[in-house]
Amino acid sequence: MKDVITIKQIARQLNVSPSTVSRALQNHPRISAHTRDAVHALADQLKYLPSTTARNLQRGRTGVIGMVLPEIRENFFSEVINGVEELAFEHHVTVALYQSHDRFDREKQILKVLASNRVDGVLLSVAKETQQNHHIQEVLDRQIPLVLFDRIPANLAAHQVECNIEKGAYEATKWLARRGHQRIALLNGPYTLVASEERYRGYITALVEEGLPVENALIKRIDLTAQDTVLKMQQLLTSNTRPDAVLAFNDYVALDAMQVCRNHGLVVNQDISFVSFANLPLNTYLEHPPLASVEQHPYKIGFMAAEILLNVINGKIAPENLQKVTLEPELVVRDTDAPEAG
Repeated sequence: MKDVITIKQIARQLNVSPSTVSRALQNHPRISAHTRDAVHALADQLKYLPSTTARNLQRGRTGVIGMVLPEIRENFFSEVINGVEELAFEHHVTVALYQSHDRFDREKQILKVLASNRVDGVLLSVAKETQQNHHIQEVLDRQIPLVLFDRIPANLAAHQVECNIEKGAYEATKWLARRGHQRIALLNGPYTLVASEERYRGYITALVEEGLPVENALIKRIDLTAQDTVLKMQQLLTSNTRPDAVLAFNDYVALDAMQVCRNHGLVVNQDISFVSFANLPLNTYLEHPPLASVEQHPYKIGFMAAEILLNVINGKIAPENLQKVTLEPELVVRDTDAPEAG
């Protein structure tokens, strides 16, 4: 490897001090135009690149923020990353990306690594296994700025950015009910996720308002794996009160459940209708996607979470001035011509 060109080497060739070179490269007004031009010319000739690390260390920073999320392969989280990176790139900040793979022990270890490496801040969406907050509180106790996004644990005083999941579930269930569906099932996530309870509340509220019965047999909890989704959807189809519609935790769950229906000889969105969350782009390529999906605005979530974090890091928001942003969901209806229930 070629030797890295340093400020000291430039200073030595021009017979000036390293501090003079440093100021000249930053166009400091106290440096004469002649010296400034000479420094820039030699720096260009030698292909000098300033050390961002050294500059950040002078300011007591690393120039790195940690981002911890369940799975990159999920399109929702990929879009969140896009939002974060857009702002981070603009501010010359490096994003260290980690996946918990929905495991509590892995999430705990990642946060420990980020803290020990003294990152400037952390963006976190908790794993489905996470039921305790002490590892997150340890990060906050170290006075490392932290912003929670999307999957946010209860009873934790921290900056937050989320979408109104309860309202999304409410609107989706109302939409199905007003199309004539009488037995609307819920394929919900695990109890450990606050978002699962938010979906449940919205679903129940809509059923009650529409005068539809709340049947426990139509409510299934899944661990968000394809295998468990298949099992729970088969249980719904073989029960005495087979649903005529399903509200799914997200589009991935809906697609797995829809395949179960096809395997049982049912026509998706005719014999049984589907509405879900996430509004995946791939749905536009499917012949029979969910009739509607709740848009949760993942790009905005990522952008706004990064914006809050950078503002805290840069002193524009006091650490104790906790920010909570809740985005409004949008029910995206794909097929208004699909036959109604009944």
